[in-house]
Amino acid sequence: MGFLRSSLASFLLLFLGLFVADAQFVPALFIFGDSVFDVGNNNNLHTLIKANFPPYGRDFVTKQPTGRFCNGKLAADFTAESLGFTSYPQAYLSREASGNNLLIGANFASAASGYFDATADLYNAIPLSKQLEYYREYQRRVVEITGKSNASTIISGAIYFLSAGNSDFLQNYYIDPLLHAAYSFDRFSDILMQSYTNFIQGLYALGARRIGVTTLPPMGCLPAAVTIFGLGGNECVERLNNDAISFNNKLNATSQRLQNHLSGLILVVLDIYQPLFNLVTNATANGFFEARRACCGTGLLETAILCNPLSVGTCANASGYVFWDGFHPSEAANNIIAQTLVASGISLIS
Repeated sequence: MGFLRSSLASFLLLFLGLFVADAQFVPALFIFGDSVFDVGNNNNLHTLIKANFPPYGRDFVTKQPTGRFCNGKLAADFTAESLGFTSYPQAYLSREASGNNLLIGANFASAASGYFDATADLYNAIPLSKQLEYYREYQRRVVEITGKSNASTIISGAIYFLSAGNSDFLQNYYIDPLLHAAYSFDRFSDILMQSYTNFIQGLYALGARRIGVTTLPPMGCLPAAVTIFGLGGNECVERLNNDAISFNNKLNATSQRLQNHLSGLILVVLDIYQPLFNLVTNATANGFFEARRACCGTGLLETAILCNPLSVGTCANASGYVFWDGFHPSEAANNIIAQTLVASGISLIS
């Protein structure tokens, strides 16, 4: 898909060679958050926010929908592969999350969840507070499987990933006039930062020591956001992008304070904003030919149940599209984003 993509892949292979010795000592991955990381937990919920039907998953290794909001792999899947995992941590609510499968970690992420528990409640998703409860339950199950000593090694040596915030704004704050009237963007961001702080402290208390948290993406560049908030234009909505930058600055400052306060914690902010913004604004240079419209349906709005087998206009080859649906990157874009996550998260495994 172009010279730059090939070059990035070559760079990743060289880069992986520098830390593969360290990566092999990562015993497990634990993943929390929203649809960016959800691999099928929402399949088991009474919610409309699902992706367990075609055309989702059509380019996945099994050629079947899994609950991932993508045509194929998520950035988290590519990251797991980069760390040497030969299988992916299972969705915790799935039947596959049992026995020895739990020893490589678990995925607790739920599409439409966020830092604000009320966001998840709107869509009957799993709020972060409940994801943390599930993680406590996971620990008890693993102790039963492998013993307290081995479980402790898994928990303390694991890497933890968190992605949240996007749904809090695009699926709640921006579209709820009452919430928007009650809180300024700055004040609402502060509320989310307190929830983030509580979550990290909770994970830390349960033994997590290596945590990576993703920033907000350029929200104003997501196809659905341009359609809804772009006033008929085709360019990224600058107001939403500026809000994302403001939030990300708070996320960086809060993360630094947490790391300074919690002894032994390695907390890394993983930038998704700039890599995705670069793909959107320099699509052709990165091997893509479409960044405004997504692949599924009209590409202007569809996601979840609106992206389905009857969606008219769905593209034949998603690899040239930055976005798969109205809110989520394609597998090809996720691959590039994952490479930057691996590079920026090297301190988690060194």
